[in-house]
Amino acid sequence: MSGEFVFGWHAVEAVLKREPERLQQVWIQTGRQDKRVNRFTEALDNLGVRWKVVHRRELDERVSGVHQGIVAAVSESREWTEGDLLAQIAGSDKAPFLLVLDGVTDPHNLGACMRTADAVGVQAVVVPKDKSASLTPVARKVACGAAETVPFVRVTNLARFLRTLKDEGVWLIGTAGEASSTLYQADFTGPVALVMGAEGKGMRRLTREHCDQLINIPMLGHVDSLNVSVATGVCLYEALRQRLG
Repeated sequence: MSGEFVFGWHAVEAVLKREPERLQQVWIQTGRQDKRVNRFTEALDNLGVRWKVVHRRELDERVSGVHQGIVAAVSESREWTEGDLLAQIAGSDKAPFLLVLDGVTDPHNLGACMRTADAVGVQAVVVPKDKSASLTPVARKVACGAAETVPFVRVTNLARFLRTLKDEGVWLIGTAGEASSTLYQADFTGPVALVMGAEGKGMRRLTREHCDQLINIPMLGHVDSLNVSVATGVCLYEALRQRLG
């Protein structure tokens, strides 16, 4: 058996719903018997996927994290390429709505950003291949299924890819504490990519230089910054408000 593990009910059920062919085997913690489990195991039986009831200790040994009593072995998901995303943008009638994370390294933050991206209709999340969190089992669990719905694109050279997006008519809005414009002065209604920086350090210099506009989130209290996943959520929902308007 080769591939990776997915754990947590939302994450495993998302694989079952959207990519059932990836499921190889499922382990469920003993002592749980309810309608959710019965429906789930019946679906596994219909697909011919092996499942087994085991002691919690076995689940703890397979993954590190709060598994909620379920772990699945899955085949590796197909990774989106830069070309895949550019083709999607070119072939879609919708104005591009993208999230770029420049060096977010905490898988919990990545998972939370993926979850919000799914909620607001972001078409893809873009990260650099180096010095950035990947879709680990922990990130997938925190994403609550969004890792199976939102394309995740790792690019070799983020600055070059941002130039390509600009050539495609995508407006790049970056966040920076020292920016003179606020989030509420930005226009998110057209083809746009929101660019968020890394935890603590913010965007790298080259990433910042490629942004068409820099904005900040107004802070009225004593705390001078927000967690990157919280800040991403604030910005994405302002973008959604404008795009729905």
